[in-house]
Amino acid sequence: MKNILLPLCIIGGLASGCQPTTEKADAYGTFEAREVLVSAEASGPLLFLDVDEGITLDSGQLVGLVDTMPLHLQRQQIEARIQSIRQKVQHEQPQIDVLLSQKANLEREVRRLEGLLQEQAVPEQQVDDLRGQIDVVQNRILATRDQIQTANRSVLSEIEPLEAQYRTLTDKLDRCRIYNPITGRVLMQLVEPEEMAQMGRPLYKIADLSELTLRAYVTGAQLPHLNLGQTVEVWIDHSSGDLQPLSGTVTWIAHEAEFTPKIVQTRDERVNLVYAVKVRVHNDGRLKIGMPGELNFLPKQKPES
Repeated sequence: MKNILLPLCIIGGLASGCQPTTEKADAYGTFEAREVLVSAEASGPLLFLDVDEGITLDSGQLVGLVDTMPLHLQRQQIEARIQSIRQKVQHEQPQIDVLLSQKANLEREVRRLEGLLQEQAVPEQQVDDLRGQIDVVQNRILATRDQIQTANRSVLSEIEPLEAQYRTLTDKLDRCRIYNPITGRVLMQLVEPEEMAQMGRPLYKIADLSELTLRAYVTGAQLPHLNLGQTVEVWIDHSSGDLQPLSGTVTWIAHEAEFTPKIVQTRDERVNLVYAVKVRVHNDGRLKIGMPGELNFLPKQKPES
């Protein structure tokens, strides 16, 4: 039996020695996405929430509505109060028109008497009295206009706080509508329609999966080989057991080192300082959140799986 195994071992060793050596990856990490928690901006029953895990939503899409009836009724009350106050506003023109008519009559009478005065048919004192009446009427016009404007400013000052309340209620009504903030896929639904929404309470989680980020860790000796905007190779597992290459771009490099793992406190492992880096990778559907990935700074042979 030993004589049989020995040739097999020799053959296996020769075969492995003839295979090309592959290089290990420069760094390892996992894929992550920018996840957004969408929260309610108003409190009340959810009339509808058009969200389901796994569906894709567009940016700005209306996906939900909180009951707006209480706010709508409050705004109607404000509108009624504003309308009631506006009815108290005085219109100066009718009163001014009466005074202007009196002034016009006096001016006609003055012109008639001035003709008679030239013929010495009327005393000059009578003409002067009429001119004095015209001045009085003119002063009454100015005083009436100023009085009405002052009264209207006082009335309108009562409307300003109500208009501010109206704008506040309008803003609250707008916030009852739930708009999706980014284009992406719903990862988790946290509430159901008809449930009670609370301001600031998360409703669902969404993420843009068109691009994922590989978060990996490199040593200080590897940092000189990395630059922001650099194109690097990213390798992922394939169903066949092989590794598939993807292209990525370095978007972030940590400025401070950290221990890996952080919970390890032994003397030997405390010296293992690493720097976190982020590599943005276009996702054609193969990448998933939490999937492991391998990172190469420069083109190399396929990393060992």
